[in-house]
Amino acid sequence: MSDTTTGDLIARSNRLGADPKNTNYAGGNTSAKGFGTDPVTGEPVELLWVKGSGGDLGTLTEEGLAVLQLDRLRALVDVYPGVGREDEMVAAFDHCLHGKGGAAPSIDTAMHALVDAAHVDHLHPDSGIAIATAKDGEDLTTRIFGDKVVWVPWRRPGFQLGLDIAAIKDENPGAVGCILGGHGITAWGDSSAAAEKNSRWIIRTAQDYLDKHGRKNPFGRTVAKKAALDPAERRAKAAALAPTIRGIASHDRPMVGHFTDDERVLDFLASANAPRLAALGTSCPDHFLRTKVRPMLLDLPAAASLEKMRGRLRELHENYRAEYTAYYEKYATADSPAMRGADPLIVLVPGVGMFSYGANKQTARVAGEFYLNAINVMRGAESVSTYSPISEVEKFRIEYWALEDAKLQRMPKPKSHATRIALVTGAASGIGKAIAARLAADGACVVVADLDLARAQAAAAEIGSTDVAVGLAVDVSDAAAIEGLVRDAVLAFGGLDIIVNNAGVSLSKSLLDTTEEDWDLQHDIMAKGSFLISKATAPVLIEQGMGGDVIYIASKNSVVAGPNNIAYSATKADQAHQVRLLAVELGEHGIKVNGVNPDGVVRGSGIFASGWGANRARTYGIAEEELGRFYAQRTILKREVLPENVANAVSVLTGPDLSHTTGLHIPVDAGVAAAFLR
Repeated sequence: MSDTTTGDLIARSNRLGADPKNTNYAGGNTSAKGFGTDPVTGEPVELLWVKGSGGDLGTLTEEGLAVLQLDRLRALVDVYPGVGREDEMVAAFDHCLHGKGGAAPSIDTAMHALVDAAHVDHLHPDSGIAIATAKDGEDLTTRIFGDKVVWVPWRRPGFQLGLDIAAIKDENPGAVGCILGGHGITAWGDSSAAAEKNSRWIIRTAQDYLDKHGRKNPFGRTVAKKAALDPAERRAKAAALAPTIRGIASHDRPMVGHFTDDERVLDFLASANAPRLAALGTSCPDHFLRTKVRPMLLDLPAAASLEKMRGRLRELHENYRAEYTAYYEKYATADSPAMRGADPLIVLVPGVGMFSYGANKQTARVAGEFYLNAINVMRGAESVSTYSPISEVEKFRIEYWALEDAKLQRMPKPKSHATRIALVTGAASGIGKAIAARLAADGACVVVADLDLARAQAAAAEIGSTDVAVGLAVDVSDAAAIEGLVRDAVLAFGGLDIIVNNAGVSLSKSLLDTTEEDWDLQHDIMAKGSFLISKATAPVLIEQGMGGDVIYIASKNSVVAGPNNIAYSATKADQAHQVRLLAVELGEHGIKVNGVNPDGVVRGSGIFASGWGANRARTYGIAEEELGRFYAQRTILKREVLPENVANAVSVLTGPDLSHTTGLHIPVDAGVAAAFLR
């Protein structure tokens, strides 16, 4: 029976979690009760399967369920010490687990265990939270649902809330669920289908009421000077502001960013009531845990100059930090976790959009999605009543809850390049692709840039989702194309930290056979291209105030002359000297500039595959397929150099262990004595 029970539970959870109208990402939990077998006695035992802590309903699998013995959970009622020692009950759940494995039980486990129903759903739908955060939410609940849904006053999630909801169900046998003040909804049923039907009915009924009875302009009149800019203009302005705002959000710790100019965000920001509502902050615990207690809102017209916006954003940041610190100090107790930073996670710019931040791209994106949920909630509550979130002291009790802090402490240690954003040119193949893959494996977000958009996107998709890597097109010899690349890159991840000038091409020709066009082509892509990329990205690194790394993939040929490659070697020497020049110039901003000098990287190389390999093989009088081994035999170590070896060097140069190294060229050539740097 347990297989059927869990199968139905997971299917129901996935259906509910797949629709943002039902719940937000990782929000809410579902459960089912049934029977299993006690592995010790062989006797039937009543069990509870419930979504574990930190999981997401839309992607829930059996491994994400906590499995507990119901008789032991129910026995906790007799030893419950009261709300003053609420947190102790979560540790008690561990003593109720059935078998090994499974997810850690969440704080909401008591709600699912104690409610006398076979199936329970606890969800965070925008429509339900709109009623839950309305000033007269209790009256609205009766008006909308009659006696089928019962109002539960705000209470922090925990064992007592489970007792409250269990009592409400017992006292209201005709009810199918409840509205949890300031929080969300809970529904139940005798079967999985019945619970899902009741959940959907509550959500739909709440939304229908809002649609039918809500005021047309719940956020008030539109303020013309804060109306949305034209799409191209607002994205250009967003890209120009992104480095400043990322620096603001990363004052205490580095952050990755996400930007959205969703129409609902722009409408909210253009409204007369946006300042009042933004100041009230969010209400649902899942919301402000990811968005902080309130956002930072720029109070300038959309058409204001970039210089004025940047200056005002910095002023507002100082105010925000002071206010957040005061909020923490006002409500913190002796046993409160330490303040986790005073920077905003949501920054709102009227006419432009919303910037959201997190420790990685997914967290940043989800923070933005949660604030959009909050906007939807405020719209609904204001349309039929007045938005009235839970008090600041209650928000603090959630935000700095010891149990939430413990969850953060259990997270894996960040990888070496976590929160860093890399832009790699020529990254659809060979060395560039290996570098992009290595940096992503080290925890970085990566922009895979290449002349061929389809190949760039395919390479990015191999690396991971768009939360990890994106593919963008660029002709590095075209300054306008590079401007577009930088704009799209900072909008993708919020900024830049690592620039890898890798794009290259080569023609193997002697001096007399090298044409002017051959010379210009190679210099335009490598010498000029590297210069243009560095010139376009340096302002982003400087404005962020977070330091950064610029890496040039030069060559052994930048040091040693080889036969029949004058244009290639000359442009590589140009790149090598750019490293020295920029290391001196950019060092005052904390930006390190280093180079890597590979040699003989044949396998997987786009340059070698494009004809260079065949020409070099003819020069040395060998078959093309022998070229890699030929190069290896002329080295000190007698090892073939692979793209991954170059990627390893880039990883080290941009990682934490070489934080004091700039102006360096690392040879990755298996040992070519003539190329030793002196």
